[in-house]
Amino acid sequence: MTLDLDALATALKAGERAALGRAITLVESKRPDHEDQAQQLLLSLTAATGKALRIGITGVPGVGKSTTIDTFGSNLTAAGHKVAVLAVDPTSQRSGGSILGDKTRMTALSGDRNAFIRPSPTGTTLGGVTRRTRETMLLCEAAGFDIIIVETVGIGQSETAVADMVDFFLVLMLPGAGDELQGIKKGVLEIADMIAVNKADGDNEPRANAAASEYRAAFNILTPQSPNWAPPVITISGLQNQGLDALWTEIERHREVLTGTGEFQARRKDQRVRWMWAMLEERVMTRFRQNAAVKARLNDLERDVSEGRLTPVLAVRELMEMGEKA
Repeated sequence: MTLDLDALATALKAGERAALGRAITLVESKRPDHEDQAQQLLLSLTAATGKALRIGITGVPGVGKSTTIDTFGSNLTAAGHKVAVLAVDPTSQRSGGSILGDKTRMTALSGDRNAFIRPSPTGTTLGGVTRRTRETMLLCEAAGFDIIIVETVGIGQSETAVADMVDFFLVLMLPGAGDELQGIKKGVLEIADMIAVNKADGDNEPRANAAASEYRAAFNILTPQSPNWAPPVITISGLQNQGLDALWTEIERHREVLTGTGEFQARRKDQRVRWMWAMLEERVMTRFRQNAAVKARLNDLERDVSEGRLTPVLAVRELMEMGEKA
């Protein structure tokens, strides 16, 4: 059965949820014919994309991301916005499974007609984050969602991947263990547009304020990624809906400041080019691994390298020569 892409695009732009779901399933498919159709669909929707504000949110497990997004997103829909939440859920490298529980944890948004939640496994490569989440984001924008929230599970390269596809990157932190800066990667601070210390309510409030002071001090010794924006540090409680209005105010101020300097659009253009290179690297590596000669020799080379009979440089040289002959 041939898919009517024009009808799907029309229904999608009309805001039909079923059409959005079908379109996302199409871009997530690994079938070559589906990939071709997905790219045709995306190309036809280009004029309807790019108008939403894209927000990335990360934090260690247990920091309260889902609760905060549920409350924050509900505040935004109550103010007249349409909010899409895309949860980057890296597939387990060992089991191949993924935990797609975000929809059950965001109870308010799940029942909100002005919200859309899509948990999506990334697959076994970081390129899965880049391609599927970016393309899903574009489909949501075409369907009329003006705020896109991309949640990443927490620690690792996926944070950088998400930061490279959003306009504003928020890092949630926990208060109070007395070692707030231990274990936090310098790289995460360098890509953050804001830090929010969550669970700043009740007995936690003094500890949250102390943690916020430490993060502000940490920012003072780092060079911000933007010359036009000094990342603020605030305290919030996603559970109690405290500080989330201030959070939104800072996000809006960030967009206003960077739009005024031209950096907002410059960052979007740079992200599109980064996306192209990320996809090229993934495709080249996939094609390389599928090479028959490479597959036949790879296990032996890995064993020789691991046991010290061959240096990594010489192994790579041999593999590259095989790839060039293909």
